[in-house]
Amino acid sequence: MDKAQLVQILIPFVVIQAILMVTAFVFLFRAHTVRGNKWMWAAIIVFINILGPILFFAFGRKDT
Repeated sequence: MDKAQLVQILIPFVVIQAILMVTAFVFLFRAHTVRGNKWMWAAIIVFINILGPILFFAFGRKDT
């Protein structure tokens, strides 16, 4: 596998990660309340790739 093939495989994952991260940050900073601390969720979204934003949507948002 050469570099061009590897890049073609990784591009969809990078795009999905970026979309999830931006969407999660928009929801996080617009939310009036979340479960836990907003800074904690921001760190989870940034440092836990792909799963961090999914965890925020599943457990961090409060329905008001």
